[in-house]
Amino acid sequence: MYALVDCNNFYVSCERVFRPDLIGKPVVVLSNNDGCIISRSDEAKALGIDMAAPEFKIRNELKEKGVTVFSSNYPLYGDLSQRVMETLRQFTPNIEVYSIDEAFLNFDGVPVSDYFDYGTQMKQRIGKCIGIPVCVGIAPTKALSKIANKIARKFPERTQGVYVIDSDEKRLKALAWTPIAAVWGIGHRMKKKLQARGVNTALDFIDPKHNEWIKSTMGVTGLRLVKELHGQSVLTLEEAPTKKSIAITRSFPNKLTEFDALRERVATFASVCAEKLRKQHSCCHTIIVMLGTMDAQATRQREFFQEATTIAFGTNSTITIVGAAIELLERLYARHEGLRFQKAGVIVTQLVPENEKQFDLFEDENPKHLALMKTIDRLNDKIGDRKIRIAAQDEKTWNMRQNLRSPRYTTRPDEILIVNCK
Repeated sequence: MYALVDCNNFYVSCERVFRPDLIGKPVVVLSNNDGCIISRSDEAKALGIDMAAPEFKIRNELKEKGVTVFSSNYPLYGDLSQRVMETLRQFTPNIEVYSIDEAFLNFDGVPVSDYFDYGTQMKQRIGKCIGIPVCVGIAPTKALSKIANKIARKFPERTQGVYVIDSDEKRLKALAWTPIAAVWGIGHRMKKKLQARGVNTALDFIDPKHNEWIKSTMGVTGLRLVKELHGQSVLTLEEAPTKKSIAITRSFPNKLTEFDALRERVATFASVCAEKLRKQHSCCHTIIVMLGTMDAQATRQREFFQEATTIAFGTNSTITIVGAAIELLERLYARHEGLRFQKAGVIVTQLVPENEKQFDLFEDENPKHLALMKTIDRLNDKIGDRKIRIAAQDEKTWNMRQNLRSPRYTTRPDEILIVNCK
């Protein structure tokens, strides 16, 4: 049996952990630079607040409806997500972290006599230990556990937030209830094609008369999905894949024209790329720097420029990668000086495992970099917030507009929650 555990309105729920006075009230969380809405409480949804709505367009509406607004607080969300996943590992070692707020669990080898009770225990322990509300869907396959989770979320009073598909009758009833657009792996374009064939529900999808069409249009992936919905498990838990490239890109709160300001941003993005490389024990050969502009006063509405370089040896040294990125930025800036840049990014690619990198006979990296990077990573892990950094970097890692950000309660000692005991 598989379970899908999904945190409800995760970003909003994280904010409510430390603001219980907001439980039952409309709350939304904004994207980077306080752009658009990326998380809504059920109360905000009931008020008609749309997902992805730009904050500046509905600012007055949010105030009139009494909606509490937060800037995104990713250090807090990431830490609470990790705590949720560690709690789930207490129930089974077989876990696939699917996203920041979702995880698949497999119970092979785990003695479970009552899956509804087991799912309820997971829900209650996460709620008690972390304060995040979750829904649990349990079924014989991953695709069916997704559907079970949707049912648990849709009918919380009847299911108590936990739904188990453990019989053919429940499976067929769940498939008949599920719109084809809600089936795991069915995108917007495929939904339209299926609906044109009269496939409107998951139950329609598994009708044998559609098998040949599914095979020719969706290939092996579609046939696997059919088997999953029939209750035949063909999709197993996946390990977190090693990334084939790493990209750090951000929009700026204000347009930048000065080279020094751009250099600081690019140096910061490059240093984070290097840090991520070391965490997954990889090295890169190619470094790409990108600049983007969107200037209403210019004839060009939006343009992106990029420059790349390939290093003879594999590296994950912050010093090497930042140096190469700044050289690339100098070339870009020389060609496009005078533009107002809204976005920048650094991409590292052509990744190789750290223990398999090839050395160059005539050109190689300073061997002292390896020991230095280990020391920097150890200190930053201990101190937190990337205190040890390249001189070209600013004190703030992202330098985003976050006017409504809550304190980073769990990752910054100076922002820890203070309780007054009387």
